[in-house]
Amino acid sequence: MKFLVYAYARFKMAAGDNSGRPPCLNFSGPGPLGNSQPSNSVFSMPATNGGAVGAPGGAQGAARRPNPQLGPGGGDSNGVATGAQPTAQNSLQQSAAAGAAAAGAMATPASNMATTAASNAPQAAAPTATPAAASVLVYREPVYNWQATKSTVKERFAFLFNNEVLSDVHFLVGKGMGVQRIPAHRFVLAVGSAVFDAMFNGGMATTSTEIELPDVEPAAFLALLKFLYSDEVQIGPETVMTTLYTAKKYAVPALEAHCVEFLKKNLRADNAFMLLTQARLFDEPQLASLCLENIDKNTGDALAAEGFTDIDPDTLVAVLERDTLGVREVRLFGAAVRWAEAEAHRQQLQPTPENKRKVLGKAITLIRFPLMTIEEFAAGPAQSSILTDREVVSLFLHFTVNPKPRVEFIDRPRCCLRGKECSITRFGQVESRWGYSGTSDRIRFSVNRRIFVVGFGLYGSIHGPTDYQVNIQIIHTDSNTVLGQNDTGFSCDGSANTFRVMFKEPVEILPNVNYTACATLKGPDSHYGTKGMRKVTHESSSTGTKTCFTFCYAAGNNNGTSVEDGQIPEVIFYT
Repeated sequence: MKFLVYAYARFKMAAGDNSGRPPCLNFSGPGPLGNSQPSNSVFSMPATNGGAVGAPGGAQGAARRPNPQLGPGGGDSNGVATGAQPTAQNSLQQSAAAGAAAAGAMATPASNMATTAASNAPQAAAPTATPAAASVLVYREPVYNWQATKSTVKERFAFLFNNEVLSDVHFLVGKGMGVQRIPAHRFVLAVGSAVFDAMFNGGMATTSTEIELPDVEPAAFLALLKFLYSDEVQIGPETVMTTLYTAKKYAVPALEAHCVEFLKKNLRADNAFMLLTQARLFDEPQLASLCLENIDKNTGDALAAEGFTDIDPDTLVAVLERDTLGVREVRLFGAAVRWAEAEAHRQQLQPTPENKRKVLGKAITLIRFPLMTIEEFAAGPAQSSILTDREVVSLFLHFTVNPKPRVEFIDRPRCCLRGKECSITRFGQVESRWGYSGTSDRIRFSVNRRIFVVGFGLYGSIHGPTDYQVNIQIIHTDSNTVLGQNDTGFSCDGSANTFRVMFKEPVEILPNVNYTACATLKGPDSHYGTKGMRKVTHESSSTGTKTCFTFCYAAGNNNGTSVEDGQIPEVIFYT
């Protein structure tokens, strides 16, 4: 017995404990088995309620700092250190910025990391590189027989998370004054990550017991370790992007999936552009697709959000190329100008019209100026000095003369609708010679369900290839309100086919409401339809949904078009 007491005393002295107190287990402390577990952080402080990040019930991990971050665990149930609570939006923005910075530091894709990790393993920390991190390590009293209190393998591994017990490697995570020294266990890391396996067991494995990770945030690395040791996911708005980066760097796809799922649940119009940029940066196509869908549905709100002006040029182009944006082109132009001003500042250029055009690059050609009204174009883009004089003149000619000259900008309408385009034809036969004298062809119609009409199919010339000038309209019959119109033109090839003429924007058609379809053509005699049908039903091949059109005679000047024969043979719509 004397020998045992003497041996214990020698052990305590070697550990720096000269108190002479007899050994005991303190069950009043916050750590596992009641033992207080100080942090290994260079900024460690005694843990209190809501204090340092660590294992459940303990004070292991990152200690409290002036600017607390959400860590992978701690005294508070939500894992946030004491301090001012950040808003979810600001936290996501900060996390996105940190994630982008980290991603820029990643030289090797995660998919290739496992094969190259050994050769690229971080170098051992020089003894004098971070003296503080090495000198303030706090040794805990050994906990005797801790294994007996853990009934499962999961509990035993969870106990070892961020714990010096049995640790055989340390990571110096972060840089500058934010470095944290985090203990770990090679076996656990190698089991959970092919990158760590290559780092410790590959052909060029590192033998260092201290590894520097300057490109990783401590909170994100702790979240990764927490997942590898216990399958627990502890992420929040301010750490999700850096955790996603870390999970990708060390090839832990299960944690990646949790991060992406968190972002999906927090996706809104005001952060859609920010998350889209991050999704493209981290190669997350599913998240990117959801962001684009959200932007399609809430284009105006998304463009007005702060994060829009921070997107990269490639993301701007990817968005402007879409046919499904639900906003007028004049608003898209205004948003593009705002982005160009911000980008010019980022490139340290004066925000002159020439520099705005320069930074916009391809994006300016994706604004569909021909879809604006002449008033919108004259009040905005024409006076911006971003377009060249030749471009302004050609667009004014496009707005004012017929036949319309070709322009360098896309004139295809955007459709803020998803799904498959549908059409119905109301005539059973085509005949020749339908004349035009400036009077509109008109037909009334109603539908049994809500749809969006995007255009008409019209008959063309019987005299061979010809250009027509045409004005199309949809009018609310009872109020005589024009709901949609386009003054445009189309070219025909002389066949009896129909030729598409589209509205600038989809026109919403409500069920069981009377509308009047109008088309005023200027050109030679055309084909026309006969054997018209009063009711025409379209059935979706995928869902079986039926859309029923009912056509009626439009009283007044209608150029002879009726249910039985005439023009406007085809209605093009989305459900």
